[in-house]
Amino acid sequence: MILDYYSLDEQPFGVTPDPRYLYLSPTHREALASLLYGITAGRGFVGLIAKPGMGKTTLLFQILKTLQGSARTVFLFQTLCSPHDFLRSLLADLGVEDQGGDLVQMHSKLNEVLVRESKSGKRLVVVIDEAQNLTDSVLEVIRMLSNFETPREKLMQIVLAGQPQLASRLASPTLMQLRQRISIFGRLTPLTAEETAFYIDHRLGVAGYVSETPVFTSRAIALIASRSDGIPRNINNICFNALSLGCVQKQRTIDKDVIEEVLRDLDLGELDNEPPLVSKPPARVASENTPLQPYRPARRGLRLTDWIPGLAIAVAAALALAWAATTPKKDMPKDVSPQAAIATQPNVTVSSKPMRTLPRSAAQNSNPGSATAVPAAASLKNAYDAISRSDAPPSQLPAENSDRSRSILVSPNQTLSRISRENFGTYNHAIVEKIRELNPGMTDPDLILSGQKLRLPSAIEFPATTDSTAGQAPNAQTAHAEKP
Repeated sequence: MILDYYSLDEQPFGVTPDPRYLYLSPTHREALASLLYGITAGRGFVGLIAKPGMGKTTLLFQILKTLQGSARTVFLFQTLCSPHDFLRSLLADLGVEDQGGDLVQMHSKLNEVLVRESKSGKRLVVVIDEAQNLTDSVLEVIRMLSNFETPREKLMQIVLAGQPQLASRLASPTLMQLRQRISIFGRLTPLTAEETAFYIDHRLGVAGYVSETPVFTSRAIALIASRSDGIPRNINNICFNALSLGCVQKQRTIDKDVIEEVLRDLDLGELDNEPPLVSKPPARVASENTPLQPYRPARRGLRLTDWIPGLAIAVAAALALAWAATTPKKDMPKDVSPQAAIATQPNVTVSSKPMRTLPRSAAQNSNPGSATAVPAAASLKNAYDAISRSDAPPSQLPAENSDRSRSILVSPNQTLSRISRENFGTYNHAIVEKIRELNPGMTDPDLILSGQKLRLPSAIEFPATTDSTAGQAPNAQTAHAEKP
């Protein structure tokens, strides 16, 4: 389905070392030329060092393909073995039946094969992949193979290919004699961003993609190059999953957002941070005909310990509000909870956000001379600055308009109620709603921060009033408090 959707003849980002898909970056081209030159020149030993996933095996298969017809080739990759196992595998690939015997007898049989191949005009080329896993004893046996020679030439050419650990081992004093015999070393380095784009286009072209419409946008390729570290195997994995996801989402051209989702799915770090699963019996047993669903790592959400404190605060606030609703205002005690005190004020909207109960001393800081003083929102802010903040992006704030509104900076211990009374002489639902309309980033009118920029409606819309106690400024309200 994916191949038909993108008009491909075959999967361009496979996992096999197919030489047709070998992209010759500058370092790949140099390594290929150096190794072929060392083999044809009869140097005996050549080496190839590269990090995992750099296309080392694909390059080796290209060498074997190039030498096809002019040399007898053997490819060995089972390197976790003993000296006997290594020679037995080598003889088996050369068509020599295993008849047992010790190392001396195996060397004798190998010598017969080498002489026979030399008389036929063909050299023997042995390619050993993942050579970093070879033990010192096996590497010593390989060194001894270089003694199969005539006065004029080596009868066997050996290519040692491995990861950077191979270079470290060859640099050790115990393997100095083998290191001295390796006259040429090829190295592969990660692809640059530009080479990554050429690499992707090359593989798509080999797979049969001929449309002028690119499969990946430039932004997608830049993200692939950055997150793959320029390693071809990583690039293949990302592009393979991107084609699969793009086909499901019906996207002919894959953009950056698809690559980002693929990278999240391939991120094993998120899986490693998941809580351990508790073994439970399955809810139902799937039948044999039940189709298997593709696995996708679950997005990490809130844990139980994240929302229990907020739930407890919400329950406490609800109980306080219910108690305040059933208690007459005139009989309200002085130590009433801040939420209940706010709820009893006329024309004041109480936020539904869970609120912590403050100490009595903090509740009286707003107006010490009043028996029913309402706690300042700035005091509540100290308890809630880790729960709710108003951080609206500048792009969401309305444009300044001096004819209809104006801006102020919130001073320390200043509340929305106090700001409203100072500017309009009252504090009611209409003013609150207008202020929230002018400040889209305000999520809770009960919580404003010192230094926060706040836009207010014009005095024309809400002229100042002084005809009621509720519309007076805090100082005036204190002046009219009941005398003891």
